[in-house]
Amino acid sequence: MTEPVLPALSPITIKERVSLAFIEKGHLDVLDGAFVVVDVTGIRTHIPVGGITCLMLEPGTRVSHAAVTLASRVGCLLVWIGEAGVRLYSSGQPGGARSDKLLYQAKLALDENLRLKVVRKMYSMRFQEEPPAKRSIQQLRGIEGIRVKKIYQLLAKRYGVEWKHRNYDAKNWGSGDIPNRCISSATACLYGITEAAVLAAGYAPAIGFIHSGKPLSFVYDIADVYKFETIVPVAFRIAAEKPNNPEQAVRHACREIFRTTKLLMRIIPGIEEILSAGGIPMPEAPEYAVGPAIPNKESLSDDDHRT
Repeated sequence: MTEPVLPALSPITIKERVSLAFIEKGHLDVLDGAFVVVDVTGIRTHIPVGGITCLMLEPGTRVSHAAVTLASRVGCLLVWIGEAGVRLYSSGQPGGARSDKLLYQAKLALDENLRLKVVRKMYSMRFQEEPPAKRSIQQLRGIEGIRVKKIYQLLAKRYGVEWKHRNYDAKNWGSGDIPNRCISSATACLYGITEAAVLAAGYAPAIGFIHSGKPLSFVYDIADVYKFETIVPVAFRIAAEKPNNPEQAVRHACREIFRTTKLLMRIIPGIEEILSAGGIPMPEAPEYAVGPAIPNKESLSDDDHRT
């Protein structure tokens, strides 16, 4: 029996992909074996879906069943967003949380002592210093809120931007001032690639530690760790430049900062480091557990894949 000439295909790891791409006013489909966007004139634009972490779908986008299927197979997250990326409405989850990691994450979140250890680790990674001792999660959240407000003020002063407070109306995007619109657009970009990383690592986006009660609570937790070293300074810089299309300028700048900071290479190890602060091993399946009726294919043994 002859050996195959080419090795079996496998997904490109998250850390080796382009962070994200935006699609608007077009039909996403698979035609002649290619993943393409077709505009109203019939012109096809090829999308290298296997090399992209997240596709952000704006209003005016339609998606075929074939496109969703292919995106899922290659591990590209599809996220439906609002105008200018201000809101994340829904996402297509390729793969899903692994049961062992889901149980591990849930155990950490349900135990108040373990949860506090994880929150303290998030705080130390975010602000590069240990949080005050003997503080509850609620107290740490309050301290964090004060520090965040101060950081916004300092960045606004650094870039010469008039700043009042963090506020925007999701139902009336144009009512917000330029700094808030820039921050909202940049945050949507960060949430997109963070959700993709959380799913790739096998965890549940909804089980948060600081945030709770939202479908993306854990995504918000992880994104906040990296927010002020990446996207927020970019948002203020763009706001200071006052471009004609600030949202578009922010997206381009975010893609560049994700590349230069190698953010996709850091998020998944960062998640593992944060959760390991709880100090407990990942739970093993009990002896009486029944395995799947149809076993999955052999794993690629790398958390940077979605399998």
